[in-house]
Amino acid sequence: MPLDLSLPALGAWIGGYLLVFFRIGGFFLVAPVFGTQLVSRRVRTGLALLVAVLIAPMLPALPPQDPLSLAMTVTVAKQLLIGLAMGFSMQIFFQAFVFGAQLIAMQMALGFASMVDPANGINVTVLAQYFLLMLTLVFLATNGHLVMFEVMLESFRYVPIAGEWDWSQSSWSIAGWGTWMFMSGLLLALPAVTALLIVNIAFGVMTRAAPQLNVFSLGFPLALLLGLLIVWMGMRGFLPQYDALSVQAFAMLRQLAGVP
Repeated sequence: MPLDLSLPALGAWIGGYLLVFFRIGGFFLVAPVFGTQLVSRRVRTGLALLVAVLIAPMLPALPPQDPLSLAMTVTVAKQLLIGLAMGFSMQIFFQAFVFGAQLIAMQMALGFASMVDPANGINVTVLAQYFLLMLTLVFLATNGHLVMFEVMLESFRYVPIAGEWDWSQSSWSIAGWGTWMFMSGLLLALPAVTALLIVNIAFGVMTRAAPQLNVFSLGFPLALLLGLLIVWMGMRGFLPQYDALSVQAFAMLRQLAGVP
């Protein structure tokens, strides 16, 4: 049977597979775990292509479109932006923990100890890298990546390729989730920051009572040791905090994808 390479047949093929691939590829481009620099572009592209080939036959057929038309270009951009938005919404959840760890590190005189995050390629404190590593392990252990992937696949049912997507409402929602990220990070760091503030006040009282004490040579190592002790004691609350914030993060992802 000869292969039909006419424009209508090519347009139907693109609509059936490549449009699905662009949404999934956009999601894998920025989503946590999948979108890090530790996962090569070849692996992400191959995984997105494999998933697109598997789920495209289960989706309703699209009307043939001209692959070189402006309408097809707009549709491709729309699918790519939908995938990017869903992946970025989960990235906000991860950065809430990084922001909280940065606040704690600055208060405990550990802000100078920074390193390059191999996943994102930016400088973060050692404590933030530790929190991010713990968060990634807990996220994978609780199958958070599978839930995230399932919601992304469900988006094809509630936000079909040929359907409409509320761009303005989704954009304002993502901007509002940025506020949620800073608020959640502050709540994560608040107990440790409050305890370290009391420690710094105690150092101030000691300096006032005994001016001969060198607060810089004495306070710096003590603040560091007490900060590490406070972080260690606060680790028992890591899982409850993760559970509460992950529920909110997946609810935001479902809202963005239109999944009830």
